[in-house]
Amino acid sequence: MDEREIAAEAERLAQDAVTVALSYASAHGADAVEAGASFETGLNVTARQRDIESLEFQNDRGFSVTVYRDQRKGSASTSDLSAEAIESTVAKALYIADQTEQDPYCGLADAALMATSELDLELDHGWALDSDAAGDLALEIEAAALDHDSRVSNSEGASVATQRSLSVYGNSHGFIGTQRRSLHSVSCSVLAENADGMERDYYFDTARNPARLLSGVTVGERAAQRVVARLSPTKLDTRDAPVLFHADLAGGLIGHLLSAIAGGAQYRKATYLLDALGRDVMHSNISVFERPHLAEGMGSTSFDAEGVATQPSHIIRDGVLERYILSSYSARRLGRQTTGNAGGVHNATVSGGGGSLGDMLAKLDCGFLVTEMMGQGVNVVTGDYSRGAAGFWVENGEIQYPISEVTVAGNLDDMFRNIVAIGDDRDERRAIHCGSVLIERMKIAGN
Repeated sequence: MDEREIAAEAERLAQDAVTVALSYASAHGADAVEAGASFETGLNVTARQRDIESLEFQNDRGFSVTVYRDQRKGSASTSDLSAEAIESTVAKALYIADQTEQDPYCGLADAALMATSELDLELDHGWALDSDAAGDLALEIEAAALDHDSRVSNSEGASVATQRSLSVYGNSHGFIGTQRRSLHSVSCSVLAENADGMERDYYFDTARNPARLLSGVTVGERAAQRVVARLSPTKLDTRDAPVLFHADLAGGLIGHLLSAIAGGAQYRKATYLLDALGRDVMHSNISVFERPHLAEGMGSTSFDAEGVATQPSHIIRDGVLERYILSSYSARRLGRQTTGNAGGVHNATVSGGGGSLGDMLAKLDCGFLVTEMMGQGVNVVTGDYSRGAAGFWVENGEIQYPISEVTVAGNLDDMFRNIVAIGDDRDERRAIHCGSVLIERMKIAGN
């Protein structure tokens, strides 16, 4: 069979597995049921020290089912998509449901919220790349890094990865949806050395469409440029100063805020933003808008993990929280309606009108540009924030010298309210799209 016939056969098998599960569960006493089947194929090649270090092929399949009976929930999974295995897996889920405690909030999302159409979001793009070509590209990436500067002394490897997936989700509302996705990436991690010591850095790119990827030479050279720039770092004396989080890190920073307004944190009362709906949670020049239908977007989807239709909408507008991030379960716990975010956010785009990275450095004027974070010192319950950091000291809007072994600390509530600007240099390689973030003042702990 050719590639198109193989894909059609995989889709048929996945849909048959879901259909069998829905029928069997309903016939054996389930009040409601949802099931999903998936296929994934991929290739990953790593080069190190100008030779191929590893070559991995992926060819996986999976099936999971969740049943609801008498306000009880049971789940089970298998990698066998035969009808007999599917029925056995559903039977196990029914047994598990009978052993669990009742939960009045569990169940499917409302039938009226199911997606009625599947948009073509251009999420699936093949890459005509066999193992030999992938290996050649990985070698090219690493060579570009090693040859860029004599101070680049070692390599932790350059990798090329390509993956395509098919998933089918269905539930007893009669909804069945199919999604095809691809994910391609190139990366390089190298070390540089001089008389003052050794530093490590990396660069990567990822895209749904391989035509959007940076060239291998560009990825390797950027990895080399980044690591060389970090040589001979110094420490800072402890001080309060403006801090600019590079766009590479900004999505993670915004992710802490989104975690604080997620339904689970709200109904568990485990967030510093408890009952914050309608309140200022960021500076008034900041908005967060969710774009689930962005073509080729990393977080794009027509429906969420429960089949609920996704819609573009504000999460935060002019600093004010307009809605939480809810699945059907967390919504019921809060007496609200799901926001179509079962499975996470969908291209949450942060705007703040700060301009390019150069513009943001000019706004920073004199302060700390953070390019790497270390440690996990973030407490969403209290808002306390304290993490190891490295980057560059900036004066008069120009990078002066590299900094290492410092800690930046503050409180998330204060940090987000005191954002001066968010750059237009958005990193769209993840489901949160955010440019560099300038915070008016934070504690920098050094010498």
